[in-house]
Amino acid sequence: MIIHPQDISAFPVYSRIVSLVPSQTELLYHLGLDEEVKAITKFCVHPKAWHKNKTHIGGTKNINIGAIKKIVPDLIIANKEENVKDQVEELALKHDVWVTDVKNLADAVNMINHMGKLTQRSGPASALASQITDEFEKLKKAAQVKRKTRVTYFIWQNPYMVAGGNTFINDMLNYCGYENIFSKENRYPEIKLQEIEERDCELILLSSEPYPFKEKQKEELQDSFPDIKIILVDGEMFSWYGSRLLKTADYFRKINSIE
Repeated sequence: MIIHPQDISAFPVYSRIVSLVPSQTELLYHLGLDEEVKAITKFCVHPKAWHKNKTHIGGTKNINIGAIKKIVPDLIIANKEENVKDQVEELALKHDVWVTDVKNLADAVNMINHMGKLTQRSGPASALASQITDEFEKLKKAAQVKRKTRVTYFIWQNPYMVAGGNTFINDMLNYCGYENIFSKENRYPEIKLQEIEERDCELILLSSEPYPFKEKQKEELQDSFPDIKIILVDGEMFSWYGSRLLKTADYFRKINSIE
């Protein structure tokens, strides 16, 4: 059954949790659910101890449903964007499944609070959400006093794909003090390189995930755009929406200092 935390006043005590989302796996760890979390995906790399010791049930897009059923979970945590709808719906036939949908910071804060209620960790979750909100409010105020730099945030090569509007990354770019030149495009559009100059881009950010941009790709793009600054960035800081957000504000300040 697909469950909706905002519609439920009392939750059962879940003791066999499977997480299908890397950033939410890290959040579960932050909330102290080591004993309750029984399995995670191979892409749930934080914390390292969980990645090493917890049972892996495939990737985010190719879940091993048979392996999950053997675990007999009482709660599965998924995400609308990161997981495959058909697989999630199949799991929901026999298990409680919570599907999150996070497109901006407000969604992330709500998700954290709902996670706390769902897992009997309301106190720690509320404290975490408040701390994150405070840090991003400081970022927002700092961004308001400077001109927004026009940026492109690359997520893929061959074909080139970037973060568009209606994405969590786009919201993070705003908090970082940037104007996403593809914010009017939906989701993650394919682009041609000539569009970068046509839209007066001033800064290119090459993400470490999902495509792992390295120095080689940076140099190739720098040859194409000698007058545009290009920076390799940690994709987790722009796209993970759990407890990783505690580190994001300081990371954004660091990026701004080298821009």
